[in-house]
Amino acid sequence: MLLLRAEELSTSTLISVYNHRSPLPTTHAQASFSFPWRTSLSSPISLLCTHHSLILRSFRNSTSTHQRFGLLRGLYSHSTFFEQVASEELDSANGCDDSENEAFKFEGGQGIVGSGLSGDLKNLNLPELEVIELEELPEQWRRSRLAWLCKELPAHKAGTLVRILNAQRKWMRQDDATYVIVHCMRIRENEAAFRVYKWMMQQHWYRFDFALATKLADYMGKEQKFAKCREIYDDIINQGRVPSESTFHILIVAYLSAPVEGCREEACSIYNRMIQLGGYLPRLSLHNALFRALVSKPGGTSKYYLKQAEFIYHNLVTTGLEVQKDIYGGLIWLHSYQDIVDKARIGMLREEMKRHGVGDSSEVLVSILRACSKEGDVEESQKTWLRLLQLDDRLPSQAFVYRMEVFAKVREPMRSLDIFREMQERLGSASVAAYHKIIEVLCEAQEVELAESLMREFVEKNLKPLMPSYIDLMSMYLNLNLHDKLQSIFTECLEKCQPNRTIYNIYLDSFVKIGNLGKAEEIFNHMCSGEAVGFNTRSCNIILSGYLSSGQYVKAVKIYRLMCQKKYDIESSLMEKLDYVLKSSSEEIKKPIRPKLSKEQREILVGLLLGGLEIESDDRRKKHMLHFEFSENSGAQSVLKRHLHDLYYEWIHPSCRPSDDSDEIPYRFYTIMHTLFGFYANQFWPNGRPAVPKLIHRWLSNRVLAYWYMYGGHRTSSGDILLTLKGHKEGLESVVKTLQARSLDFRVRKKGRVFWIGFLGSNSACFWNVVEPYILEDLKRFLRPSDQLMENNGAENPNRDFNSGSNFDGEESEGSDIHN
Repeated sequence: MLLLRAEELSTSTLISVYNHRSPLPTTHAQASFSFPWRTSLSSPISLLCTHHSLILRSFRNSTSTHQRFGLLRGLYSHSTFFEQVASEELDSANGCDDSENEAFKFEGGQGIVGSGLSGDLKNLNLPELEVIELEELPEQWRRSRLAWLCKELPAHKAGTLVRILNAQRKWMRQDDATYVIVHCMRIRENEAAFRVYKWMMQQHWYRFDFALATKLADYMGKEQKFAKCREIYDDIINQGRVPSESTFHILIVAYLSAPVEGCREEACSIYNRMIQLGGYLPRLSLHNALFRALVSKPGGTSKYYLKQAEFIYHNLVTTGLEVQKDIYGGLIWLHSYQDIVDKARIGMLREEMKRHGVGDSSEVLVSILRACSKEGDVEESQKTWLRLLQLDDRLPSQAFVYRMEVFAKVREPMRSLDIFREMQERLGSASVAAYHKIIEVLCEAQEVELAESLMREFVEKNLKPLMPSYIDLMSMYLNLNLHDKLQSIFTECLEKCQPNRTIYNIYLDSFVKIGNLGKAEEIFNHMCSGEAVGFNTRSCNIILSGYLSSGQYVKAVKIYRLMCQKKYDIESSLMEKLDYVLKSSSEEIKKPIRPKLSKEQREILVGLLLGGLEIESDDRRKKHMLHFEFSENSGAQSVLKRHLHDLYYEWIHPSCRPSDDSDEIPYRFYTIMHTLFGFYANQFWPNGRPAVPKLIHRWLSNRVLAYWYMYGGHRTSSGDILLTLKGHKEGLESVVKTLQARSLDFRVRKKGRVFWIGFLGSNSACFWNVVEPYILEDLKRFLRPSDQLMENNGAENPNRDFNSGSNFDGEESEGSDIHN
């Protein structure tokens, strides 16, 4: 027998694994590890074979519902049309010096996580793996077959590999499969090793091998295959064992290296388990790496990780590890972003810094100014400002913004204006965030002429975004009953900015207050029909108050029914008047409205499911929920996000709805659990996996295709249109036949479990003409094929609708014959 010990991470591998900014995969040279094998180099099993990738498997059973949704979407998602505009929007966003979008700046760039990683896994007590040698097998035929499998399996894709293994079921056992797995890891064919391992787990003779699972999990993590590493990790947990320290360490690093939404939370969860479940003491570099990840995002999002950051700091102190100065600065930075600032804790951290000889950096002083601005502490802010002036560093623009906010809190707007002018003098120009803040301060102080003057100055400098300042101006005009100016600035805002629901609500409120209900009703109807604007609870309450005040009770009842359908909250002051109206109305109005999907909602849902929308099922109660996810970096995708959130608002889980004082819709939201989604779960997600129904040809209307394109499509730089589809070949064939019946030409390619349907050249123009009437207006410029392709498109372009006469709420039994 041969004893193999789980290998240590090499220096080059750890650096490669951790460098998440590099788009290049880990090379064989970087991932090479030596095994103490006694096998001859001339043996057939020493041959290197071609590497094939394996589609990432879901680890649905291993995470919470909310986290699982974010991770699965990231794992299975492919390029969408939003990616090509995200970079442009990020570039424009970088011009906005908004303090809420500032991330904590570490001194020395990435140095905080670079040191010590190479030797972190040395001298660990790793489990020993027993592996038979080929020469120890008594049967010649078994030696030959194992040698053949070791040579053959890495050269095949997943389907063929499983078929080959299935053909060996009569003779193959645990020791044989273990030998093949270890050999594949030796020649760095870790994907093949993982496939064989998964096949082995399904056999009746399988017995759990902790050492083998540890070695394979570590190798998956070293290659940043965090989903596969996590799957093995969860299997170890389910077997009642505690994963080795190396597995914890490597899995955390793999999560931190992955540019997938939700991985940071998973890294924190594994880190906490490493300490609380395993009782391990993580290395210094791991503490620093995780801490850096927590504060590397904008402050508005990182502030929710304060407890986790404090836990890391506590572990550093209690284990006697070095606390670097950026850890202190990052903690103070996180505390300064909290809604209620713990000044005592900040003071303790600063005292700790002094005891260790760490001085205040400009980042720390700006954090102190931020904390002072939330409480209006003028005295402390002045002291901090003087200390900031003594540093040789260039004055940060955020410092001026926070000083303006401090004086605004104590109702001294003119002092804030003086600081704004001082910023222009010292820095040469004011930042966008400074313009936003000073206009906000002057509008709250109702200094109309000064606010208007600064707004004109802001516009003339061609800085963006302008929308926050327009909202402040309009709110001031509304409070002062300057309705003519409000309507004028609203028109100016529409010319320079994208339509916004907040300004429409202010505009609507203005006409209700002056009693022009005809114009107010026109605006409300426009909001209801506009995809980019939409309406919300405030919109309905505004128009409802107008109808009740003017005695238009029939229209008030219609709005009431709409609000009941959407599950909007009615203001208490309006409810008193509404009670009288309802008592004098028919009893039918008082009955609760039964939830039901409209025809449009059913049709759009099919397109979204084809585009990658996920369904979470509770098989015990036969209830299901829909999961939506959108890119946080794309303003274009936020249009679709808002549209779908409004469209399915009555079904959205209450925790995913924006608060009354906020109009921000989360980028990840889900519906309530309901039996009405059972039909779609059976058709599109049988057994918890995506599939294409056999009856899909009955449902492919133009609207379905349009939402499929918007949610799961992609327009290439050359103007071609690509659609992604997950499922099996049978479902794809049904889609292909239906599209071909419409004389739409396209090409189909398969990548793993995902099919790509491409409308190339002039064929993209043909497809565009079919879906354009149902594409959201604000997304057409991102989705429309190039002008050259549209011009080359022939005159004959069929644009008749698909047959969509079938009932989308059909019986669930229709999906019983779907194969997954």
